[in-house]
Formats: sequence, structure tokens, C-alpha cells
Amino acid sequence: MKKIRAFLVLMVATLLAGCGYNDIQKLDENVKAAWSETLNQYQRRADLVPQIVSSVNAYMVHEREVLTQVTEARSKVGSIQVSADKLPTESELAQFQAAQGQLTSALSRLIAVAENYPQLKADTVFRDLNVQLEGTENRIATARGRYIKEVQSYNTFIRQFPQLITAKIFGYSVKPNFGVDNQAEIMKVPTVKFDTPAKAQ
Repeated sequence: MKKIRAFLVLMVATLLAGCGYNDIQKLDENVKAAWSETLNQYQRRADLVPQIVSSVNAYMVHEREVLTQVTEARSKVGSIQVSADKLPTESELAQFQAAQGQLTSALSRLIAVAENYPQLKADTVFRDLNVQLEGTENRIATARGRYIKEVQSYNTFIRQFPQLITAKIFGYSVKPNFGVDNQAEIMKVPTVKFDTPAKAQ
């Protein structure tokens, strides 16, 4: 009886290893780790926003609209309920991405407007915060890139045979991924205009 039980355990272990179960576990954990890091970097940026708004507040007396847009975008980001413990659904990820895109745009406008204020540009606190923001944007891009690759590896793996059977049995499905923020811009057909050479006199 013990030999039969040991044989069955060995058979089940062999089948699970051969059908990709362990690899699915590993890839799933990689996606979760990448998502957690991505959220961490977005949170880092969100934490910088109040400091940036506070540092420019005294200078930008006539730019209240820009400051309001940044504050509102930051508030919207905070209202999106996502967690490092649970990967988002496709619609949750779309909402998250849209909110983050609005904050990115608002911050870009704020930094562009700051160019019109020489005293603000010279302010040490603002300069330091701007450097931190640039560094954070780079970290976000890196973390997002890693998340996109991990999701792509996972999704590709579970769609292949025989892993797709294992994935269905154990309830693993395709995970949503980040899209391109400026997709409409990228897909726009460029206007090509050739200058007509001037006629010789």
C-alpha cells in the first residue's frame, strides 16, 4: 500500500512538473512582484505632489488653474482603489492608467509654466523636488517596463500547450497589461508636406 501511495505521489509530481504548474507559479509571482514595484513608484510620485504644489504656491499667483489641475489629478489618483496584494482587473487597470496619465499631464503643464518664473526656477527646494520628480518618472518607466515584460511572459506561457490545460484546471487566466498612454497620437497618420522648389528666374 505504501509503495502504491509513493508511486502515485511521484506520478502526480511528475505530471505537475511536466504540465508547467511550477513555472506558472513562478511567473505569477514575478508579475505580482513587478506590480508591487510599479505601485510603489507611482506612490512615490503621488507623495511628491503636495510638496511640489506647496513649493510653487507662493510664486504662481496667476497660475491657480494649473495648481488646481495638479491637485485634482493627485486626488483622483488617490481615489483609485488598487493594491499591491491583488492584481487589478482590466477595467481597474484602465482606470488606474487614465488617472496616472492625467497626473502626468498636469505635472508636465506645471513644470512648463514654472519656466516663466525665474525666481521659482532658482528656488533650491523647487529644483530639488524637480530632480526627485524626474528620477521618479524614470523609476516609473522602468517599473512599468518590467511589469509589461512579466505579464507578457506569463500570458504567453499559459496560452501554450500543455500549460493552458493546467492554467484552466487551477484557475489561472490571462492578466491585463498596460496599454500605450498616447495611443491616439501614435496611430495618427502623419501629414507629409513637400515644399515646392522655387522656380528659377
